[in-house]
Amino acid sequence: MATFRHDPYGDYNFQIVINGISDDGSHVSGGFTEVTGLDVTVEVIEYRNGNEPLASVRKIPGLAKYANITLKRGVIGDTAIWNWFASVMEGNVQRTDGTITLLDEARQPVLAWKFRRGWPCRWRGPRLRANRGEVALESLEICHEGLELV
Repeated sequence: MATFRHDPYGDYNFQIVINGISDDGSHVSGGFTEVTGLDVTVEVIEYRNGNEPLASVRKIPGLAKYANITLKRGVIGDTAIWNWFASVMEGNVQRTDGTITLLDEARQPVLAWKFRRGWPCRWRGPRLRANRGEVALESLEICHEGLELV
């Protein structure tokens, strides 16, 4: 999918698919305006052997930790995302996989990040202000158990 080029891709051309959360069990793909949280950190474990000098520390990789993914979009009246979150509030956690795909200028896939076993852990409604003419935005935070670049 990825093709090397010298000019970087724009951050404005992407697609999101969340599998199996609509009322009919199919995927939800969306016109989201922002994605954040494509972030992985590997913890560092420090230790020292008993026969090594006190000033020396060895470092080895520990657990990988994945940041929560936050999606923002304009409110459009589609309740599939809210229903997914509401089911978590009722104690029915539906874990699912999803894909965030970066597209080129011709809307062809360039890179994709797949998250696994995600579920919504935070929903934010729009900020409503009568003295502004801005788009009403909702955001969804998804915690997950793995991120893969494909």
